[in-house]
Amino acid sequence: MEIKVTVKQLGRKHPVLTLQSLEIDYHQDSISLGNLLKLIVQQQVQAFNAKPFEVEDEDLSKIPQENYLNILTDTGKIGFDSIYNQKRADLGKAQENAIQAFEDGIFVVFYNDEQIESLTQAIDLSLQHTFTFIRLTFLAGSYW
Repeated sequence: MEIKVTVKQLGRKHPVLTLQSLEIDYHQDSISLGNLLKLIVQQQVQAFNAKPFEVEDEDLSKIPQENYLNILTDTGKIGFDSIYNQKRADLGKAQENAIQAFEDGIFVVFYNDEQIESLTQAIDLSLQHTFTFIRLTFLAGSYW
């Protein structure tokens, strides 16, 4: 099933990632948020593990286009899709981390501008609305 996803960060006018379509291995109309997060993480881990490794002595230059570089610097992370660490992502641990991050309030999920507040909340995928993931940033400060 294909779902539409946008990732944003508070305080940014533009999304960190523009609208993307993700293909998840699910064929029913209703799903809980917990299961959806696990399926999205599964798809992302499979995509990551399928990327080839770059050997450091063969550092192939992957120069981004000029307009793309501005987007990367705005997000605070510049990468060229090269993977130098030869460890594969662990699916179980990645799914566990995503669930824990949601429970800890590291990010929130919206479906058609409605916040999903529980991992057990049912989502009607037949509506084909866009999911929006917003990463929350904690403020640093001191006690007065």
